[in-house]
Amino acid sequence: MKLLVTGSRGQLGRAMGRAAAARGLVFVGVDLPEFDVTDAAAVAETVALARPDVIVNCAAYTAVDAAEDDEARATEVNGTAVGHLARSADQVGALLVQVSTDYVFDGTARRRYREDDPPRPTSAYGRSKLVGEAAAAAARRHLIVRTAWLFGAGHNFVESIVGQVAAGAASLRVVADQVGCPTYTEDLAATILALVDRGSEGVFHAVNRGEVSWHGFAEEIVMRLGAEVPVTPISTAEAARRAPRPAYGVLDTAKLEALLGAPLPPWQDALGRYLSRRGRG
Repeated sequence: MKLLVTGSRGQLGRAMGRAAAARGLVFVGVDLPEFDVTDAAAVAETVALARPDVIVNCAAYTAVDAAEDDEARATEVNGTAVGHLARSADQVGALLVQVSTDYVFDGTARRRYREDDPPRPTSAYGRSKLVGEAAAAAARRHLIVRTAWLFGAGHNFVESIVGQVAAGAASLRVVADQVGCPTYTEDLAATILALVDRGSEGVFHAVNRGEVSWHGFAEEIVMRLGAEVPVTPISTAEAARRAPRPAYGVLDTAKLEALLGAPLPPWQDALGRYLSRRGRG
């Protein structure tokens, strides 16, 4: 099986490369500056030359706050570009895997979000990712995988906390009224390949097991670092971020578990493995 992965230098793209290598799959990775997913001609040419069995789109505009002032660009990258990939996938008979997000929901639910719950994004970023879902669904063969709170090799929340502790921060202030599912890119990449193996199509939620607030996540990171740095809970309003965030963005993975036979590992386990391999790619 040959995989074409866009955004191959990002957190998830790099994890997809490692997962493919572990399986002995043919991996073709493309990313900026050599490859621009918003360039329809470049997408068509790249896909035609590679002739992959599966296209995994890890390319994304992820600057959530900046998207509020540049929704057109966010939609071009997260939405319109997916249409280019869908049409090119159809040309070569490939499966298109689109990675989406909990931000397509408004975060007001009192239970975990299921795949068939109506999306109601409240941010420009969320709206742009929902456009991408619709574009992916136009492909004859498509798999949409919603995930959340990714951490892996690269810039992420864990690295932000580790960096502040290493810099000698006397205390940390972290939002406590947003709850979600921290998800390790290595686990997500393996899960995507497992879904592909089973010929899965449609929409699936894939996150590490369990839920926690950003504050609780930060406390766990600090504890595992063996640091004695207090983590003060603050509200979303106190954080004063430009874009709205889902207060409760927890994704239900029952559909995934029924297919694969087990959930992803707990996020605490995933965090431990991530911290143990930091700096190794």
